[in-house]
Amino acid sequence: MTFDHSPLRRALKSVCFGLTCAATAAAGAFALLGLAGCTTPGGYAGELPSELHTAQDDSQARRHARTRLALASAYYEGGKTIVALDELKKAMQIDPSFGDAYNLGGLIYMRLNDMARAESHFERAVSINPGDGNAWHNLGWLRCQQEKYPAAAQAFQRAAAIPTYPDKARTLLAEGVCESRAGDRAAAEASLKRAYALDPGHPVIAYNLAKLIYLRGDAASARFYLQRLNSSEYANAETLWLGIQVENKLNNPQAMQQLAAQLRKDFPDSGEIRLYDRKAFDE
Repeated sequence: MTFDHSPLRRALKSVCFGLTCAATAAAGAFALLGLAGCTTPGGYAGELPSELHTAQDDSQARRHARTRLALASAYYEGGKTIVALDELKKAMQIDPSFGDAYNLGGLIYMRLNDMARAESHFERAVSINPGDGNAWHNLGWLRCQQEKYPAAAQAFQRAAAIPTYPDKARTLLAEGVCESRAGDRAAAEASLKRAYALDPGHPVIAYNLAKLIYLRGDAASARFYLQRLNSSEYANAETLWLGIQVENKLNNPQAMQQLAAQLRKDFPDSGEIRLYDRKAFDE
């Protein structure tokens, strides 16, 4: 399973149609309100509303650091890890308080298998910006790899609790996988069900949830999550084999044969087709 941990990979997308007309209408309405307000003596004496920090508010140092970080991220995505690290160091020298830089640093050191430095970078990122859900997610996943399961759960929960964090389904998936590794299948199933409720089209969530449900003996419920997946472009040898196992438990040979035909056609050299030919349904 592959996770996209980079905080710089996503770009904001807007899909606004008819905005000009809407803006014109709104402007007219506010103009009328403004005229009405002129009849009232005095102005608004309350405090000005606070504004969300955006790039407009960045210092010159932060702007320079952001440029270096963009270069570091591009090199990281391109597999040039050491070059990315060099660019990252320049960004941190320009602005040592730039939390995003430490988050990318954690990813770089994870790729270099230097887990101690990776953890210290993620911890620095969340200490600078406790509202960075990506950094909390990455810290949780690192701790899961280290088998620090309670600490991993705490980090995942911190990420999912951030109201503005957009990737809660991804974090709940990671939390469920981690809980399963820790042997807590009940907690894992609960986390994956929450993830599925947020993103029912996510193939990795559906597969892992179906697998857990099948392993606890509820083949009928596992079928619910697998049928949509195996009918989609995301079906693979693993999902089809699990579907065959489920239909075997439900004593449905026709469905088994259909899935087996798909498995043989699309993945003829897979280990799963060999398991099917041996009728090793419980392996």
